[in-house]
Amino acid sequence: MTRPTPASRTFASGTPAADGSARPRTRTRPWCAATVLLAAVTALAGCGAEPSSGRTGVEALGSKAATSPDQPKKAAPAGLPGMPPVQDPKDIYAANRPGNIAPVARNFPSRVYVPNTNSNTVSVIDPKTYKVIETIPVGIQPQHVVPSWDMKTLWVNNNRGHSLTPINPANGKAGKPVEVHDPYNLYFTPNGKHAVVMASMDRELVFRDPHTMNRVKTVPVTCAGVNHADFSADGRYFIVSCEFSGELLKVDTEKMKVVGQQKLPFQGAMPQDVKISPDGKTFYIADMMAHGMWVLDGEKFTTPKLLPTGKGCHGLYISRDSKEMYVPNRGEGSISVFDFAKNKLTKKWRLPDGGSPDMGGVSADGKVLWLAGRYDSEVYAIDTTSGRQLARIPVGDGPHGLAVYPQPGRYSLGHTGIFR
Repeated sequence: MTRPTPASRTFASGTPAADGSARPRTRTRPWCAATVLLAAVTALAGCGAEPSSGRTGVEALGSKAATSPDQPKKAAPAGLPGMPPVQDPKDIYAANRPGNIAPVARNFPSRVYVPNTNSNTVSVIDPKTYKVIETIPVGIQPQHVVPSWDMKTLWVNNNRGHSLTPINPANGKAGKPVEVHDPYNLYFTPNGKHAVVMASMDRELVFRDPHTMNRVKTVPVTCAGVNHADFSADGRYFIVSCEFSGELLKVDTEKMKVVGQQKLPFQGAMPQDVKISPDGKTFYIADMMAHGMWVLDGEKFTTPKLLPTGKGCHGLYISRDSKEMYVPNRGEGSISVFDFAKNKLTKKWRLPDGGSPDMGGVSADGKVLWLAGRYDSEVYAIDTTSGRQLARIPVGDGPHGLAVYPQPGRYSLGHTGIFR
């Protein structure tokens, strides 16, 4: 088929809307007092954290530490109040192993949901047959299909239609759209307390109720094009990419406040997807103009270093065993494979006949990487062992942030499926 010229392969930028008003919601949380002994060692009792709702299943969060006159030590900060505890500090994706589907999603049929930004539809693919089995009309310019924190709903982000269309993953039926302004992308705080809308053109991060989507607090930002994010291992902050101004933000999750901002050290940088390493120490940020991943220390938020991957580096997806990360290079029709233990790129898979691999996800069993072909009206299914293309499936015009669903994990942080 005829492919667009490179000049046409860009996102349209926009002008910011009027500033939103901030309406913070606060909740008093009980904290326990430390008992101070007269001996040299001071024991800090774990402070119970009240879950944001009855849905988290978290009993308590806390930490213990000891101090001595010779070598005082501080207690490690507890995780975000109400967040399910990390199962394995060495691997925050430990809950994402093949077959580990949460009970609420266990009976959902396996499907691939593809938002077609120019067709205003969602194509539904049966991964067993590689066939489109349904086409769902949605709002104007759907960008991503996002699993909710409780995993019960898929939200279609109708960016220019200023709405979210809910899809029931049990039967694939769309519900009544919910009015939400400029929903380019959607995330959920690790405790399930808030949804976070990436209002790209409005230049806002909008914290909302995760079920009703009612506005809780609007956080205006000074960068342009907020679009992707990921949360720290303890959930206390998240890193946001700003596509059009080439910047990164660091946001305090509980305070709902920007606490850090920096310009990437590359002229014309255009950061995209964000993903944290399994050990929780490093953030990776894809950059489609720097043609690689930025490697960032999220805690220190110092200047990141660039790791070249390929032209148009765009998405970032973790393998089911947490050993590798798949990196689609949209501008050259390839997928780079990054090995976490070796800390380097080890493979590059090229699509036969080229293509424009963009956003997607990994199958529940970890055997197939699904990616939207943004400029070719198709979806690619790729074998994660060999890199072989398994299928090339025609869909609507402008396929973007497809969601493979269901996937293993305890809860969703949003985007096309960030599960922990």
